[in-house]
Amino acid sequence: MQTKDINEQIAWAKINKDVLRSMENPRSGYWIAVGICVAMVLVAILAEIYQYNAGLGVGNLNWPHMWDLYIATFIFWIGMSHSGTLLSAILHIVHADWRKPIYRFAEAMTTFSLMTAALFPVLHLGRVWNMYWVLPYVSDRGLWPNFRSPLIWDAFAIFTYLTSSALFLYVGMIPDLAICRDNAHGWRRKLYTVLSLGWAGTDRQWRHFRKAYLLMACFLIPLAVSVHSIVSSDFAMSIMPGWHVTTFPPYFVAGALYSGCAAIITLFVLLRYFFRFEEYMTIPILEKTVKLTFAIAMVWSYLWIIEFLAAWYGGHKADVEILVSKFTGPYSPFFITMIFCGTVLPFTLAFERLRRHLPTMFVVSLLFNLGMWLERWMIVTPTLAQAYHPFAWNVMWPSVVQWAIVFGSFGWFGLLFLVFVKIFPSVSMYEVKEMVYHRRRHVVEELAVKYHRRAGDPQPVTDNPGT
Repeated sequence: MQTKDINEQIAWAKINKDVLRSMENPRSGYWIAVGICVAMVLVAILAEIYQYNAGLGVGNLNWPHMWDLYIATFIFWIGMSHSGTLLSAILHIVHADWRKPIYRFAEAMTTFSLMTAALFPVLHLGRVWNMYWVLPYVSDRGLWPNFRSPLIWDAFAIFTYLTSSALFLYVGMIPDLAICRDNAHGWRRKLYTVLSLGWAGTDRQWRHFRKAYLLMACFLIPLAVSVHSIVSSDFAMSIMPGWHVTTFPPYFVAGALYSGCAAIITLFVLLRYFFRFEEYMTIPILEKTVKLTFAIAMVWSYLWIIEFLAAWYGGHKADVEILVSKFTGPYSPFFITMIFCGTVLPFTLAFERLRRHLPTMFVVSLLFNLGMWLERWMIVTPTLAQAYHPFAWNVMWPSVVQWAIVFGSFGWFGLLFLVFVKIFPSVSMYEVKEMVYHRRRHVVEELAVKYHRRAGDPQPVTDNPGT
């Protein structure tokens, strides 16, 4: 008998009880993780205070290395945000039931990744008080002071996608917030009462909810693709060698899906352990996610190989020199590590025993995102170190300040995510109930078919709920 994604015997009341209990009583490892994230954030805050007072020179940011880790990490967080909402929307449209226990935390990952990414353009400015230049405001200079700046494009991308993703996450939580409201006490009850918007579960509310949620899913798919294509245009529309590549938009989108899927696997394992979700976040669901990650990894690998083949056979001398320097220059160890983590390591997912082993998948997913972060760094830094003008050739390594701020961004993301799953349900209760109902109905129909066959009844069993 085929293993089911969710046990058909889980009672609906038990689903509510398990998810609500997870918000009150996680395992002790949860608080250790919170403490680690807080420490990482404090390190980043101290580094930024020092950089603010001393200037960007302490971060080794100067000509020609004016971007380096900050913009590379910005692209990484923008990319990691795409898988959550984008995959949730696509799987919702195609009615993939295995999405239902895991899509909530994936969508939350999107929102918090964008909130983390938004920090880096501000930090990159150095003069952080000038961040208002990229915001829409009424002045005698016009609504957008410098529309040609890539920072303006990034502002459009971040705020549009962040608003849409947060709204998509919130609308999908409304039925669950009503369940929390009816079972909570104190400040939680007041919070859920406001956020549930008077949800009563009437037929009219469900019909409007289904239509609105489907419409938002259809809207978010092209939006997600266009947002990361805009981010790739920061590079592709320049004339710098190694950046002026027409395949950058699909390449960036594939890389975004890759890093996002790897992060979903990481968070899957952590939530399964912290909140005792073994009955909901099951091994078959993990295996489907891993297979999807493997497919996306192969697409991404194909695109980066095409990019380098185009540079090699294109015959442009500067592009060829950048390509050769990535393999043989000072950044070659990081480039080789990127290839290993991003292209070679995914072949471990072809083995069923490894796909179903949680500790292995946890470590492998972390290495995937290490490779994807290095890939962003290898896009930015080698080109800046060896561009067209010899006077700008300069190999420079990031300072401790840069590393501390990048390190702290992971703590910031982790802290936001851990606070979210402690206050809001990380598993969709109403959609898991729907999954259990459909599984039970399917089992009943199978038993009815067997009964009629034994009785010699030639009439097929209809899809009547009373059957």
